[in-house]
Amino acid sequence: MKIDLTGRTALITGSTSGIGYATARALALADAAVVVNGRDKQRVADAVDKLREETGSTTVTGVAADVATASGAAELVERLPDVDVLVNNLGIFGAVPVFEIPDEEWVRYFEVNVLSGVRLARHYAPRMVDRGWGRVIFVSSESAIQIPTEMVHYGMTKTAQIAVSRGMAQEVAGTGVTVNTVLPGSTLTDGVREFIADRVGADIPFEEAERRFMESERPTSLLKRLIRPEEIGNFIAYVASDLSSATTGAALRADGGIANTLIP
Repeated sequence: MKIDLTGRTALITGSTSGIGYATARALALADAAVVVNGRDKQRVADAVDKLREETGSTTVTGVAADVATASGAAELVERLPDVDVLVNNLGIFGAVPVFEIPDEEWVRYFEVNVLSGVRLARHYAPRMVDRGWGRVIFVSSESAIQIPTEMVHYGMTKTAQIAVSRGMAQEVAGTGVTVNTVLPGSTLTDGVREFIADRVGADIPFEEAERRFMESERPTSLLKRLIRPEEIGNFIAYVASDLSSATTGAALRADGGIANTLIP
């Protein structure tokens, strides 16, 4: 089974590091023309250079724009009017007791995690329909179906992504465009390293901190470890390809079995 995205242009938001970067790498290795996105021009440029070196691709490019804002999203689509694959990966998270989260934080999380993807899909998906092929992928989380007590506002946005994705899939039914949501479990990114250090202790060696975190705060994981970004990137590459043509409107778990439920 070969994933071949030759001739396809793929935009991955929030792709200068973590799951986004791993996804960009997997898509570049599948010969897609990858567009890296982030807020910082230098970080975008560095990610583009690194991806070109790691994959040998000459078609990796970047657009620096803050798609968590309406103006940033408008800037991006002006510079990049069409894509074949849209991966809405941009997201933020953080632990805050639910009754201490102020209104502005609820709004900020929704703006970054949900509306960023809505704005881009609203532009790109109809154009995909016109061409008869496309992939829209929202990167959600197992937190969408197993709300973490320490970050309810984050979980709320991840659940919203599933609802938005399903509704959009219904809207483009029968057009050759698919819309899906991928639900990673706890994944070893720089942000998660910091999160675990805050939760477990910065003075503890990371291997031990990871073990303690999974044991105490993610005990339902069947992997009993953090997922690696490339494991998620490889899964998203499949969802982005022709091979996934019968999959749409789905919430696809890549969570290491952490969500203790038979269905999303």
